[in-house]
Parts: sequence; C-alpha cells; structure tokens
Amino acid sequence: MFCYNHVMEERITTAGIALRNGKVLIAHRVEGGALSGKWEFPGGKNRYGETVSDTLRREWMEELGVEIETGEEILSFDFTNKDRLYHLKCAMVNPLSDHFSLSVHTEIRYVTKEELLSYDFGLSDRKIAEYVASEIL
Repeated sequence: MFCYNHVMEERITTAGIALRNGKVLIAHRVEGGALSGKWEFPGGKNRYGETVSDTLRREWMEELGVEIETGEEILSFDFTNKDRLYHLKCAMVNPLSDHFSLSVHTEIRYVTKEELLSYDFGLSDRKIAEYVASEIL
C-alpha cells in the first residue's frame, strides 16, 4: 500500500503596527493580486536569513517608501493559505517620515479603535485588527 505524506511548505510573514495619536495605520491593497482590494497592516514575506525587523524595514520601504524603526513583537500566529503554512509575526513599528510613496496600495490611513473593525480585512489581518482593537488601542 502506498502512503503519501504531504509536507506543507512553510513561510514566515510579517505585519507592522504603527500608532499615531491613538490611531493605527492601515493600508488598502490595489485591485488584483494578493489581498486584492482588502485593507491590511503593511508587511510581507520573510526572505531567508532575515529577522522580523529586517523584513519589516524592507517591506515598508518597498511598499510605502518610508524608513521605520521596529519595536517589540506583539502577536504571532499560524495560518494556511494555498497549501502553505505561514507563521505571522506582528511587531510595533514607527515610521520615520509622514511622506509615504505607495506602490501596492491605493491609500493609507490612521483609524481609531472604533473605526478599525469596520474595514474589510483579509482573514489574517482581521485577526490582527481584533487584537489591536482589544489590546493596543
């Protein structure tokens, strides 16, 4: 009898939580591609050998054109998407400029705790939003 054990590929992915004046930064993805038209907490997939801070700094520069300082990791959890297991790491970040240059988003905004959960997030970002609303803001 043949037994096939499917080994799921694993990836680390990140999300940065930026606060300003009691509000949290969220970004709206362009239509088409990953998370098409959804709101998210900016970040992205880890490259081999990168720390969570390295990944967040690179992704925020690539996607938002801004340098950041990274702080403590506040949340991590696993989820699957398209036969891949992701280890999501969320950390506090501090953008070093208010001048953003968007490449994969149509807009960014800082929102209040009360506004946050009314946005259309992807599943993993929804979990982050619920945590941020209950534990951070």
